Amino acid sequence: MPALTIKNIPDDLYDELKNIAKQHHRSINSEVIVCLKRSLLPKRISPDERLSTIRAIRSQIKPNTITAEDIDQAINEGRP
Repeated sequence: MPALTIKNIPDDLYDELKNIAKQHHRSINSEVIVCLKRSLLPKRISPDERLSTIRAIRSQIKPNTITAEDIDQAINEGRP
């Protein structure tokens, strides 16, 4: 497995990484790997999962809470 050396890490960033690793009961090395995976290899969401999430959010929105007049007013307020 390849190795990676990171140089010149700012002290505050290192301290935060160290604290987070401790909270997750991981070594600093393991925490860095988790952070890199989250950033570089985000979880793929299937269309069905995405639709399910959208439907759940949509069900929490009260219908007809914003009128066409409210939208027009917001648009007009943003114009000089």
